[in-house]
Amino acid sequence: MKITIEKAAPSELKAKPDENNLGFGKYFTDHMLQMDYVDGAWQNGEIKKYGPFSMDPAAMALHYGQTIFEGMKAYRGKDNKIYLFRPKENLARFNRSARRMCMAEVDIDLVYEGIRKLLEVDQEWVPSAQGATLYIRPTMIATEAALGVRPSKRYIFFTIMCPVGAYYPEGFNPVKIFVTDKYVRAVRGGVGEAKTGGNYAASIMAAIEAQKQGFTQVLWLDACDRQTIEEVGTMNIFFVIGDELITPPLLGSILPGITRDSVITLTRDWGFKVVERPITIDEVFAANAKGQLKEVFGTGTAAIISPVGSLHFKGQECLINNGKTGELSQRLFDDLQAIQYGYKEDPYGWVETI
Repeated sequence: MKITIEKAAPSELKAKPDENNLGFGKYFTDHMLQMDYVDGAWQNGEIKKYGPFSMDPAAMALHYGQTIFEGMKAYRGKDNKIYLFRPKENLARFNRSARRMCMAEVDIDLVYEGIRKLLEVDQEWVPSAQGATLYIRPTMIATEAALGVRPSKRYIFFTIMCPVGAYYPEGFNPVKIFVTDKYVRAVRGGVGEAKTGGNYAASIMAAIEAQKQGFTQVLWLDACDRQTIEEVGTMNIFFVIGDELITPPLLGSILPGITRDSVITLTRDWGFKVVERPITIDEVFAANAKGQLKEVFGTGTAAIISPVGSLHFKGQECLINNGKTGELSQRLFDDLQAIQYGYKEDPYGWVETI
């Protein structure tokens, strides 16, 4: 298997957007990577001009939801070099999602090579403005034209890229989170741990209702007890209570975040007591009332570290650290950014240079 490159003509190249006003997911680079899975095998990949591809109306992704994706970033950092952060871990998670959704797995080394080549072709799209990055979205969809609930025999794998600014309008400032016990995102034994489109479709209604009330995101609770905390819509969640850093365990209903894992590794190396255990929303409110809740923050590729200024549940507010960014949140954000941009030593081998 190999990956060929057919570049867009100079006249077909797009104008670059203002790097200081990118938003998230609005602009896309000139090229994309595509591979097709046919007759039990992946075909040669191609880097080509960004654009639509044809799908049959009976494509199984449209009817039975076999879709998965990943999210990673490229950073223009030290010496104007381009850096990737733990890309093969993202691709390994992509394959775990594929297994859970009964889809074809990809060759991680080949896809990684393709993404590197795609970045080389579109390297001018990696922004240099402070806080801006190039978001990379590997995706797979089922394309066999057939009806009937079973795994597809055909797939398209593709990767698109877009320059982005801060994921949240607040940037690196505390966000307001609405805690819902009305809706649920996933349940143990389901597909909550897979990065599949249906999980995000299930979250939209609650997110819209929260945003109408002035909140940034939704914090999901366990689908059975509506008390045990799981994750935020786009992030894993952490709580600093007393001398412990607490985060919900990976029991199959939440996404095993790459940034989550990085935070656990860093904080343990810094000497923090990190505990992965179930924690309820009532426990969090009670800890705050006792003055024991010091910080809350979310972690994810898009936001990296997102400090939480307040939680709102059943008409009550849990104001955290007077609505200000905590010391640990700030330290994690600064250290992760320094590693991702190549300005700080990477003792873990997390960073790859393009």
